[in-house]
Amino acid sequence: MPTSQPQQILGACPHDCPDTCALISTVVKGQVIKVQGNPAHAPTAGTLCTKVSRYAERTYHPERVLQPLKRVGPKGAGQFEPVSWDSAMREIADRLQRIAERDPQGIVPYSYAGTMGLVQGESMAARFFNRLGATQLDRTICASAGGEGLLQTLGGKVGMKVEFFAQARLIIIWGSNSIGSNLHFWRHAQEAKRQGARLVCIDPRRTETADKCHEHIALMPGTDAALALALMHELIVHDWLDHDYLARYTLGWPALRERALQWSPERAAQVCAVPVAQIRQLACAYGQTRPAAIRLNYGMQRVRGGGNATRAIACLPALTGAWRNPAGGLLLSSSGHFPVERAALQRPDLLGDRRPRTLNMSTLGDDLLRPASDAFGPRMDALIVYNSNPAAVAPESGKVVRGLARDDLFTVVLEHFHTDTADYADYVLPATTQLEHWDIHTSYGHTDVLLNRPAVAPLGQALPNTEIFRRLARQMGFGEPCFDDDDLTLCRAAFDGRVNFNTLLEQGFASLPLPDAPFAQGGFFTPSTRCEFFSQRLADQGLDGLPDHVPNWELAGSSTRYPLAMISPPARHFLNSSFVNVKSLRDIETEPVLEIHPDDAATRGITGACVVKVFNERGAYHCKARISTRARPGLVVGLGIWWRKLSLRGTNVNELTSQHLSDLGRAPTFYDCLVQVEMQHAELEPAK
Repeated sequence: MPTSQPQQILGACPHDCPDTCALISTVVKGQVIKVQGNPAHAPTAGTLCTKVSRYAERTYHPERVLQPLKRVGPKGAGQFEPVSWDSAMREIADRLQRIAERDPQGIVPYSYAGTMGLVQGESMAARFFNRLGATQLDRTICASAGGEGLLQTLGGKVGMKVEFFAQARLIIIWGSNSIGSNLHFWRHAQEAKRQGARLVCIDPRRTETADKCHEHIALMPGTDAALALALMHELIVHDWLDHDYLARYTLGWPALRERALQWSPERAAQVCAVPVAQIRQLACAYGQTRPAAIRLNYGMQRVRGGGNATRAIACLPALTGAWRNPAGGLLLSSSGHFPVERAALQRPDLLGDRRPRTLNMSTLGDDLLRPASDAFGPRMDALIVYNSNPAAVAPESGKVVRGLARDDLFTVVLEHFHTDTADYADYVLPATTQLEHWDIHTSYGHTDVLLNRPAVAPLGQALPNTEIFRRLARQMGFGEPCFDDDDLTLCRAAFDGRVNFNTLLEQGFASLPLPDAPFAQGGFFTPSTRCEFFSQRLADQGLDGLPDHVPNWELAGSSTRYPLAMISPPARHFLNSSFVNVKSLRDIETEPVLEIHPDDAATRGITGACVVKVFNERGAYHCKARISTRARPGLVVGLGIWWRKLSLRGTNVNELTSQHLSDLGRAPTFYDCLVQVEMQHAELEPAK
């Protein structure tokens, strides 16, 4: 029976953010009345972002889906009727079995980081799809270009410890609006600033973070590798190098040196569209300041050359020997430090000898519309969506929506709300939120494992993702014992004793035992154990073994029809498409906007907060203009990611992004996009 005495339940934030905060949920009479940070957790120190501090509002949202729903109207209309779990499971299993009899590869899972949990993400779900022999999903939509760049240079998603940024004397924040997307790193950066450190922000947009730094370098999207190579050029010319570190702990230095010397600051300044003096000054500061640290984030790798750009930047700390100091080096992601037993969770052995095709989630629009062929395999007959909202977040969303509207496509969506994607589902199944289930979490911004306990029982008829896939497996006749594992068993299996589970149960988190300066004496995770400026693995694939500047697919200045570059970072109070329907947060953001520089606005007759049409050959998006110097000349910023149905004329910014892929990692190129902007003279109302 629920007690009237307040109880505090330990948990973890599930969202796609580097910080992975430890949570405390206060429960009274079986209801969460407050969600706060856990002050005992050093990396996050009891502080939550505005979004997650209102997590109870999300769980108890009046529009929450709390019973299974079956479509009764046309796809996209969002018309459903309630059904029982037994009926939903029976009908879904029957449809999937009929497709699997033809070819199980016609069934495609689609999921990403709606939760970052190892259990509610890819554990029981992966077991189900492996046992079925369904198409495999290449989960590329956020970070795979940068991840591949780190893999080829440092050997994995590894780097310096975030807490040591507080001791750095120079911090370069590269491709990150840390105030909005990495709040707890920003705490360390502010401490360093108070101690006299210099902060430099490199970002096409003058973000809230750039406002608080000593300097902002507003380069054009997709030119980061050119800037990094020019910094190398200056380090070499002025001999701001650690020759001992280069000799002992790197591979391919002579070849990288030769390439970098081709990139004078003048050449890079022309490519990046920044002053030469900024490049020279940054190189001088980086070459002569000890310790110097780089906080790299994923914004800069969402372009054609994103993998190479990550590689070039990741080489920099080895040139100066910055890795020798705990407060020197680089951090993009720490996730490679975690010894996760993914095979135990996901059970790829259930595939047996079958080797189903793999489809890239970033090309969903094309793949939904593609007919069966020898090269492609069977047409997509069924799509099972969980932890994602592809109608809003996938590139070239006009094609995604046309594909989802196919009458012959069977779509099941596990969700909390009636998202854009759920509107096209044949069945919507109610999933639990983080306050209602067990899960275990790693981080990509610190090195603690966190355990999430359920604070309350599931609301209505909602079930954890794991239980939904357990029930579906039973309905499909899958008899393997692994489908009986409960969620706590899965949490324990995630690290197989390599992290003390009793510690997790008692305090909610446990720290990995890692050295303060992991690469002070080499020991990189590469085959050579050195920082690999030259990657033989890439060369063996017929690719360039050295990092280089790879121009954008849609190069600024190359089109008179679409002369403006566009990037589409998340609005500060949203996280991708999550939280868009939380009214208190949506009220802060007010409406979809496009930031445009005054010069670009003036040439188009755009004045005030008028409605504009942003368009290219892929589609059009209508929103309010915000004339602002946050956008540099030649660049517009479409803050996202609004749900389509909450936007003007029912599209969002991803109507304009392309399905082109990056140089490494097969990743999407959201920020490699050219558009034109026109003022609209008639006011438009939201689609719904």
